[in-house]
Amino acid sequence: MSRIKPLVILGSALFAVILLIPTLLVIPFTNEKHTLNPHENSAVPASATQQNPMLQEPAIEVAVYRSKTKKIDNIPLEEYVKGVVASEMPAEFELEALKAQALTARTYIVKQLLGNEPISAPEGAVVTDTVMHQVYKSPEELRTAWGAANYEWKMERITEAVGATKGQIITYNNEPITASFFSTSNGFTENSEDYWKNSFPYLRSVESPWDKASPKFKDQVIVSVADFEKKLNVKIKSDTVGEIISRTKGNRVAQVKINDKTFDGREIREKLGLRSSDFTWKKQGTNVVITTKGYGHGVGMSQYGANGMATEGKTFKDIITYYYQGTAISSIDSNIAAAVVAKK
Repeated sequence: MSRIKPLVILGSALFAVILLIPTLLVIPFTNEKHTLNPHENSAVPASATQQNPMLQEPAIEVAVYRSKTKKIDNIPLEEYVKGVVASEMPAEFELEALKAQALTARTYIVKQLLGNEPISAPEGAVVTDTVMHQVYKSPEELRTAWGAANYEWKMERITEAVGATKGQIITYNNEPITASFFSTSNGFTENSEDYWKNSFPYLRSVESPWDKASPKFKDQVIVSVADFEKKLNVKIKSDTVGEIISRTKGNRVAQVKINDKTFDGREIREKLGLRSSDFTWKKQGTNVVITTKGYGHGVGMSQYGANGMATEGKTFKDIITYYYQGTAISSIDSNIAAAVVAKK
């Protein structure tokens, strides 16, 4: 019996260790935080994620450099999209247009988050809250801008539009697109390579007749001859300011010649601070009178065009697939979500 007791004790101890090992392996992970699935149409059913939190995807946050406070705020993705839509498009616009804007805003930032290097953003930030990227305002800033009387109904519309597209982005060949947008076209959008260096198959020139109803469709500026010559480093030698040599497919100025110097339309627009690169001009006395059509670079989705389409009964899907040719609307999948979080 004296020999049996040690064996019994040893066996009991081994049995206890075997029972404890799984528990010890699990304990370090029981405090791990799991956040809500960042998209609505996940391949994993919502009920499954509720039953098993390990199936939930990590939350996506956007590091935004706030230009006024000079600080970086980490903002949940969908809250960030609300702030962008509210800042970039009038809340009075049709709901389907607001939904389209929500998709462009979310797609833009997801593509930025996936990028290897933030473009023109301070260290630690992915974007700024300015037109350098997308304009973003916090709820407090929007309340101040809109006034307390308008804040509730405007935010209600923005929230509805963002919620209806939650977790969705615009893709081409299963990749987030460069979702450029602008205020008002001259009647046509622009091929991307006619304004930027890169050619994108989905950023093609399309007709946009709805923009003629925009209050920003036409503009006129008067520049003194002296300022005109200084900004372009030219001399106006006659009543003819310059000769427009060619136009783009979107009917904006491609090249213009002033005496022996040649400029592209974008260069003229930026140096003279014009609303559009679709312009005509004439010399009147000591001034140059310049008339423009449209407002913005003209590439991608026209906001006033989107609102016009929505007024005619088109859905946000119709708007997106019209202005971004050959694209699809897709949910942010787990691979994209994981890649975004991994870059933090």
